[in-house]
Parts: sequence; structure tokens; C-alpha cells
Amino acid sequence: MAEHEGSVRVDSWIWSVRLVKTRALAAAACRAGHVRVNGERAKPAQTLKPGDEVRLREEGHERVVVVSKLIRKRVGAVVAAECLVDNSPPRPPREFVAAAGTRDRGAGRPTKRERRDLDQLRGH
Repeated sequence: MAEHEGSVRVDSWIWSVRLVKTRALAAAACRAGHVRVNGERAKPAQTLKPGDEVRLREEGHERVVVVSKLIRKRVGAVVAAECLVDNSPPRPPREFVAAAGTRDRGAGRPTKRERRDLDQLRGH
């Protein structure tokens, strides 16, 4: 395991601890404003230090983690769990999540009004 005493980029860290699948997705989430460090929007190259709070928004759910150890390389799930403290609120039940954006089969494309309603339900 590669450990670094100084600092690690936020996009690299959230990929290393398995919050996102790829480093490119981590950087894209930062650029889109879905990642906050200590309450502030984070750029991909922003550095982290132990004790920082990282919030990652994904599909209507927010992950809230506190950095406990800095790592640079992607590691196994067991080791990754030791590098963070997960303070995320529990996910909503699955039936509530699926009901927000379903359409009847054969209903065709949503109208502009329906599209806006769907986006509002999903929190966009």
C-alpha cells in the first residue's frame, strides 16, 4: 500500500477508496460540483489531509466521509474502509427511488413539461 505523508488530490483519493469506479469519473464529479470538501466545492486537484470531510453526491444520495488516512493507489475494499469514516445518511428504500422516474411502457418520449417534472423529482 502506497501511503503519502503530505497530501493527495481529492479525485485520486475518492477513486482510491472506491467511492467512484474510475479516476476519470472522480475528476468529472469534481468538475460538475458533486464533490465538496469541508463544505466548499472541490476541484479535482484540490489536496486533502486527514480529518477533512468529503461529500460526494450521486443519484439523489449523498455520501459523507471523513478522511482518516491518505492513500494514492487503489486498494482492496477492506483496506479502503480503513482509510475513511463513513457518516453517510442511510439510503432511501429502493421502491421510493425507482418510483420517481418510471414511465408506462409504450408511453413514448416524455413531453417537455413531463421532462421538467421528472428532473425536479430527481433533484436536478
